[in-house]
Amino acid sequence: MTVPSTRKGTAGALGGDGPAPSTYRPGRTLPLRVELVRQLKRRRTQVTFALVAALPVILWAAFALAEDDGPGGSLSLVDLAQGSAVNFAVFALFASASFLLVVVVALFFGDTVAAEASWSSLRYLLAAPIPRARLLRQKAIVAGLLSTAALLLLPVVALLVGVLAYGAGDLVSPTGESLPFWTGAGRVLVGAVYVAVHLLWVAGLALLLSVSTDAPLGAVGGAVMASIVSQILDQITALEDLRDFLPTHYGDAWAALLAQQVDWGDMTSGAFSALAYAAIFTSAAVWRFTRKDVTS
Repeated sequence: MTVPSTRKGTAGALGGDGPAPSTYRPGRTLPLRVELVRQLKRRRTQVTFALVAALPVILWAAFALAEDDGPGGSLSLVDLAQGSAVNFAVFALFASASFLLVVVVALFFGDTVAAEASWSSLRYLLAAPIPRARLLRQKAIVAGLLSTAALLLLPVVALLVGVLAYGAGDLVSPTGESLPFWTGAGRVLVGAVYVAVHLLWVAGLALLLSVSTDAPLGAVGGAVMASIVSQILDQITALEDLRDFLPTHYGDAWAALLAQQVDWGDMTSGAFSALAYAAIFTSAAVWRFTRKDVTS
């Protein structure tokens, strides 16, 4: 008795170009729901969201324990942080945007493919068979959803903690301008959306590094290091206009939202810069992954 071979459709699966059974439909492989559930069950996802949610509580505790020396000659965001819930949320976003949120985005994007390679499960996913371009797209979409959720979670929790601790007062900027609570809260959330768009360059770079290495820590650390180096270079005034091309140059552009009349110029430039860098890095990631010899 001859047993039918089951190898047809998997022989070329690692490259995503081999023959497949007639019932095989590439568009139905690795549904977003399945990948999202997989990522939500991972301990690193749960710990990341827990730390992001805990940050406003930690900041509130730090303010509560610190001695109140009173404001100096000029007010800063730290001086105003305890003035109202919106001011507290603004400070929490400023304090975390340049490093903590960079790490969060780099973690979700840098770990997504490299982790599969380090577990030696990437080749089995491709042997399902899942086309490489689709696998990378699905993982990138889920990483984007998780990153956006974490970035929006921070100001929402900060507003809730701030209301309980400092009340729903007006947003007062360091320049003395004031905005009503709901207007200020909306501006903070828009600021969080801008930060999410600005960090797209980190997402693209982390994804590129993730498909280029089997070490998740290397992919995440490489993206974070690039952000740190860019921020350091941005402080060198001798570079003059060259700093405008650094990916982190417009990281704090959302501060314009604290004014009554918003100047969208820097935020527009920052969003365009982030999208340009993200497009370059993501295209390179797709090119690299579709041609990579997957052995793990």
